[in-house]
Amino acid sequence: MGLCKCPKRKVTNLFCFEHRVNVCEHCLVANHAKCIVQSYLQWLQDSDYSSNCRLCNTPLAARETTRLVCYDLFHWACLNERAAQLPQNTAPAGYQCPSCSGPIFPPSNLVGPVASVLREKLTTVNWARAGLGLPLIDEVVSPEPEPLNTSDFSDWSSFNASGSPEQEEVASASTAPAFYSQVPRPPTPPSRPEQHTVIHMSSSEPLTHGAGTGLVSSR
Repeated sequence: MGLCKCPKRKVTNLFCFEHRVNVCEHCLVANHAKCIVQSYLQWLQDSDYSSNCRLCNTPLAARETTRLVCYDLFHWACLNERAAQLPQNTAPAGYQCPSCSGPIFPPSNLVGPVASVLREKLTTVNWARAGLGLPLIDEVVSPEPEPLNTSDFSDWSSFNASGSPEQEEVASASTAPAFYSQVPRPPTPPSRPEQHTVIHMSSSEPLTHGAGTGLVSSR
């Protein structure tokens, strides 16, 4: 038995193995949430302790923890996963502490900071709500994204996964016919007028017939 160092100054038999001080449940919840705490008698019998979670063997300080009414401490995620694997028709007494086989659910007549914090945490999961006699929570399942229908894309060179209108407009402009981007050619100069030679039977001199100029003598 010892006197707690918190402002409440309560007489307690709980002892923090890490800080080596007497603690009551009030300062246990407020200041020693991740510490190994048991009775002072246990400390005298065996002062060795491990600051790792007994379910995953990783440091308790690394993740959120939950303390049972037997004062054993676990990662909440590890304890929740272990309990959720039990059959849904498991009686409340079937949920036991992995270390000492004590009850996970605090007795209904037990009051105190540790039991209150534990009850509040247990109400967040359905397996514990069933054991506490509370209605179950509707679990929201996020819908899976629908697969993209690519059967409408005949021209895969212009396929754009983002599908934004601005990018589709740019892609359409880049695949426009080539003649839209050709430089206009200068007009073709008129061809040289053709000349025809006409020979009159009454004259030995040939006459040249120019296009649009009449008859021209070849002399």
